Amino acid sequence: MTETAERIIEKYYPVKSYAYKILHAHSLNVTRLALRIAEHNKHLKPDFDYIKTAGMLHDIGIFKTDAPEIGCYGKYPYIAHTYLGREILEKEGLHEIATICERHIGVGLSIDDILKNKLPLPKRDMLPISTEEKIICYADKFYSKNPEKLHRIKSSEKILKKMQKYGPEKIRAFENMMQEFGHEYIDNQ
Repeated sequence: MTETAERIIEKYYPVKSYAYKILHAHSLNVTRLALRIAEHNKHLKPDFDYIKTAGMLHDIGIFKTDAPEIGCYGKYPYIAHTYLGREILEKEGLHEIATICERHIGVGLSIDDILKNKLPLPKRDMLPISTEEKIICYADKFYSKNPEKLHRIKSSEKILKKMQKYGPEKIRAFENMMQEFGHEYIDNQ
């Protein structure tokens, strides 16, 4: 973990708190997998330092949400951790990585997704754009914050099955990530 990520996480999460334990474990798992994906895709010239910091901070906003099962007792719906995280990182001066907080949810959300589903989010596209954002978004799908499944990696098949409820365009987006970044080396752990 980078010093910057560690400092920011500890600023917002007491180290002995349950929320810290969940966030830290999940973020570490996602970051490690994202780095493996980046290593596997060196030809795309990913920024490994960006991935190390942004991977650890992509869910920084969860403490502001109402998710008691992971130790978070805020007032916002869970999905709001996306834009709340971006606001936190911008306030911390990390503008270059702040967008990962919004762009990692699902396979990304378009403004049409937000409007059609009446999501309590700002009305703007929240789709991963850079290679690094796409890698972190992809890696995030393989790990849950469910305390009972925190360290278990999901198979791409299981992820695709779960994504069915979000429609064929989201399945296609994940399949495109699988094709772009590969999945055999992840599924065969």
